[in-house]
Amino acid sequence: MTLTPTKNANLNKDIAIGFLVAIIGTFLGLLITTQIFGNDDDWLLVLRQSVHRGILTKMISLGALPNLALFFFFLRKKKDHRAQGVLIATMLIFIITMIIKFFN
Repeated sequence: MTLTPTKNANLNKDIAIGFLVAIIGTFLGLLITTQIFGNDDDWLLVLRQSVHRGILTKMISLGALPNLALFFFFLRKKKDHRAQGVLIATMLIFIITMIIKFFN
């Protein structure tokens, strides 16, 4: 099967949409996590405190949980390439989380 330029462009666009939706979902999940587990309304202060307590990577992991719902949502809607973008973003977040955990 050969891909025509328009199919390839649509494929890349769908992967990029899934990637961006996952990054936004992770950010929103992290904000919700800071509101639930934080002791203050200032989410930047809560993130700084979590760095000092050594729980930042745990909060990032909890913030990435909405990606699970996004992944299955795109699969149910038969948007496999968008689900692939969500998976790529989740793996990138995992790598960043491990770098923070082991080099901080």
